[in-house]
Amino acid sequence: MNDRHDLELVLRSRIPIVVLETREERRAMELLRSLMTVSGQRLFRWTITEGLVSVVHGLALQAETVEPAAVLLQIKNDKKEGVYVLVDFHPWLDDPVHVRLLKDIAIQYEEYGKTVVLLSHNHDIPAELSHYCASVGLSLPDREKIASIVRETAADWSRAHAGQRVRADKSTLDKLVANLSGLTVVEVRRLAKRVIYDDGAINADDLPRLLKAKYELLNRDGVLQYEYDTEEFSQIGGFARMREWLAQRKNSFHDENTVLDRPKGILLLGVQGCGKSLAAKATAGDWGLPLLRLDVGAIFNKFHGETERNLRETLKAAEAMAPCVLWIDEIEKGFSISANDNGTSKRVLGTLLTWMAENKKSVFLVATANEIDALPPELIRKGRMDEIFFVDLPDLSTRRNIFEIHLRRREQDPVHFSLAELARKSEGFSGAEIEQVVVSALYSARAQNCSLSDELMMEEIEQTRPLSVLMAEKIEALRDWAGNRTVSAN
Repeated sequence: MNDRHDLELVLRSRIPIVVLETREERRAMELLRSLMTVSGQRLFRWTITEGLVSVVHGLALQAETVEPAAVLLQIKNDKKEGVYVLVDFHPWLDDPVHVRLLKDIAIQYEEYGKTVVLLSHNHDIPAELSHYCASVGLSLPDREKIASIVRETAADWSRAHAGQRVRADKSTLDKLVANLSGLTVVEVRRLAKRVIYDDGAINADDLPRLLKAKYELLNRDGVLQYEYDTEEFSQIGGFARMREWLAQRKNSFHDENTVLDRPKGILLLGVQGCGKSLAAKATAGDWGLPLLRLDVGAIFNKFHGETERNLRETLKAAEAMAPCVLWIDEIEKGFSISANDNGTSKRVLGTLLTWMAENKKSVFLVATANEIDALPPELIRKGRMDEIFFVDLPDLSTRRNIFEIHLRRREQDPVHFSLAELARKSEGFSGAEIEQVVVSALYSARAQNCSLSDELMMEEIEQTRPLSVLMAEKIEALRDWAGNRTVSAN
């Protein structure tokens, strides 16, 4: 994408107000200065700290133009053609006086040819001004540009270290370039320098630290949580059919040149405590991808009144982290439809559905849900997700496997226990309840100053009333619904 050409085209289209959204303020001003030098137009920049300044001469026009209303009056009263760049003006766009003054300037355009450029990382344009506006953004560097920046950074390091070459193999270098996508030129240069200047090498150990730094840059609003600890399917028990499904699609997800449709995502529906969240983590671990958890509650609570826009920004950040797994836990709590929120829930759901349909980035969505009744039909219809897996209570073999896993995790040798009998006695138990049996029995063993035994675990099983008993009707209804609508994960 040619940013100079695009910006020039918008400025020549006789649009009174140009909305330029970017975090690269310096780069944007350099482009505008270059364009105005060629065209011969006057160029001014306003900031709340300096007021209105002539970019060509670097002189402040009037000290009184620091205040937003004052600078707009100055522009309105100017009878000459020019481009006025208002930097970080977005906090004042909710003032009716400022909106009216901007509209007055826009209406004057045919007479005086004055263009206002609103330059900021983010804008929420009032409806009264939208008719007079055109939006443009600066493109992020492509793979070739990123590779060029990495090479330049390596050359700088080499010159500073008596001609030593930066150590790197092609595979790791390719991964570094891929993981730097979605960042601005300045951010790419900064992270490349951090990796190379650390030890004069680019190796596999640098990649996790790079992803963490990239995540911190992109997740400025704290809605996405980077899950540093993923899982392995061998450590959660069951999920044989889901594992096979993922294995068939792993290469297609990673291959940019595949002729097959890239996998989009799955929904895990099922009984609480049966490992849906662990399966989401294991998907990322199995595919070797970073795992991002979307905190739906933070979107609604932290950004009240602008939820949809912030969901879009969050999804955009996830795209910039691609390739990755995006995990939405208990999706029904965030995207169910409510009649008492002035339509916010419908708009938020629509934003998510649009993204799911249009996303072309390597972001694999894993959503988990416990209550099918709370999920809107639009979210679970065929085609939204690649597959809907039902996670039921573990069967006999899976329960035995879960006992073995949790005993090993707590440094207990499974061969010393009657796993088959424990599995038989714990029928109806979820994976979480089986884990709690082991944990509670270990506490009992410590209290009695003895070793963990089958008897202690049997006592815990007898004293436990599993969810399958407490909520039998609800679980049975969930099974009935899932019977011919979903695929078993086990």
